[in-house]
Amino acid sequence: MATKIYIVYYSTWGHVATLAEEIKKGADSVQGVEATIWQVPETLPEEVLGKMHAAPKREEHPVITARQLAEADGVLFGFPTRFGMMAAQMKAFLDSTGGLWREQALAGKPAGFFFATGTQGGGQETTALTAVTQLAHHGMVFVPVGYTLGAGMFGMDEGKGGSPYGAGTFAGADGGRAPSEAELELAAHQGKYFAAIAKKLKA
Repeated sequence: MATKIYIVYYSTWGHVATLAEEIKKGADSVQGVEATIWQVPETLPEEVLGKMHAAPKREEHPVITARQLAEADGVLFGFPTRFGMMAAQMKAFLDSTGGLWREQALAGKPAGFFFATGTQGGGQETTALTAVTQLAHHGMVFVPVGYTLGAGMFGMDEGKGGSPYGAGTFAGADGGRAPSEAELELAAHQGKYFAAIAKKLKA
């Protein structure tokens, strides 16, 4: 039976969605793994999203319910940062998992994070650190990517998102910067690395 990896994200300008698709490519490269991309429900009205110049939702990524999380063997959560913490849309979704928490339906499942920040100091590390509390209450196992990509993570020749906590990208303060090749490479690597661990834990 395939190891099910759920890649669950919220994206405002599309940067996190792009990382999610790269992560899926990496996860799908692991034999016996089935990766699915989901997005969490939007909480803002269309009028507000329009004023923010938010990107259209990617219709090929279905909206997940809290109960569906329990079907996964491992979950990677992706979100933009808001002042060093996860976006409210992802927090609202996790707040809706109280029933799963009571049952400890997610306990023992591996989980990780990926994210987008507006700037280099915008929370590439604090966003993950402040999100770990969600995993702890569910009894999930945090799987950071570490420095497993190797030399590419030590390069200082360009500014790039991502950290030992997970893949990341800089969106720019106005959302105008696209994920770089180095950022996409780390995302694909995280998907492959995480999927392999989830597969071992399920075996």
